[in-house]
Amino acid sequence: MGDFNQSVVLEAIRQSGEGSSRIELAAATGLSAQTVTNITRRLLDEGLIREAGRTINGPGKPRVTLRLVADSRFSVGVHLDPALMTFVLLDLSGAVVRRVGVRTPAMEPPRIVQAMAATVDALITVSGIDRASIAGVGVAAPGPLDAEKGTVIDPPKLLGWNRVPLRSVLAEAIGLPVVLEKDTTAAAVGELWTRRASADDSFVFVYLGTGIGAALVRDGEAVPGSTRNIGEIGHLIVDPDGPPCTCGSRGCVEVVCTPQAIVAQAERAGVFRDDREVSDVEAVDARFTELCQRAADGDELADGVLTRAAAHMAVLTAGLTNMLDVDRVVFGGPFWSRLAEVYLREIPDRLERASATRAVRSLPVDGTVVGDDVAAVGAGCVVLDSVLSPRASALLLDH
Repeated sequence: MGDFNQSVVLEAIRQSGEGSSRIELAAATGLSAQTVTNITRRLLDEGLIREAGRTINGPGKPRVTLRLVADSRFSVGVHLDPALMTFVLLDLSGAVVRRVGVRTPAMEPPRIVQAMAATVDALITVSGIDRASIAGVGVAAPGPLDAEKGTVIDPPKLLGWNRVPLRSVLAEAIGLPVVLEKDTTAAAVGELWTRRASADDSFVFVYLGTGIGAALVRDGEAVPGSTRNIGEIGHLIVDPDGPPCTCGSRGCVEVVCTPQAIVAQAERAGVFRDDREVSDVEAVDARFTELCQRAADGDELADGVLTRAAAHMAVLTAGLTNMLDVDRVVFGGPFWSRLAEVYLREIPDRLERASATRAVRSLPVDGTVVGDDVAAVGAGCVVLDSVLSPRASALLLDH
């Protein structure tokens, strides 16, 4: 699939949804009619596209509609989060065929990688799909990453993950090509694929997981950064009077905006009946869910905690959008669905007031269309880009 023009045509067919004729593909891609004919013949021979009937559109011969064969190729997407590992099987259109979630084991990285490999194998086996049709496995992991070596360096929330060569170890364990991508960038790719974004689309993706991160999309493509570690925003200050951070500052995103920080604020506010403080990921997840549910049920203390968290998130988002000058903001990640109601109520107006470009345009604020699995879906889509997309070289880590 290394032919650039072939990727251009195949991507155009995927983007069309209902399919395109050869004449429409030539107009959309700028390629000659003969080039499109030669490429589509190869794609038909390889089973990646099929003829889906004829349509009459004005004078001349009926046009043959060409559509993607979604079940001709597949990919696996994996999201490595300190609390939960998510696995998805995607078809060539990017649709989720099957998913499974597994609590991230509290063990050394080699054992976690073994568990990851076993789950990928089980996912493929249960699906009944020919292993030869799997294009590869994409892994979305928290940064920082070493792009050249495919190594997870030392994420603050993944204890013991100090320079773990995840890409090579997992590839050896499962016998499939592996792509390693930063979780926030993968999430942005998943959003692009699912929305079928236009070529001039630009947005900031704010990722709400165990940690908080951001990704940038410019001209319809995820921007990885020079070391592929864009979006490390944990130590941006959003509350100068906030709690002290390990970096030496006060009120960083890490100690104000993360689920653990919000739960700690709720505990101090007396939202919960007991006065114990929780810190392990499972307990934080459970308390965070309870906090959001109480707010939804009308608990004023709980709602007040989330409203303050939204105010801090608006400060962060305004800083990002003022600096990057994007067209919109998208929130997503494993914790987004629980925060969506309060954040969408509070953040848009606060962002509008803080926006440097409010006299020129408004900044729409949306939640992801992918759902909580956006990072895993995005990781699988990064793999599919190697089959479909002419911009694959800008997105993939070498392997």
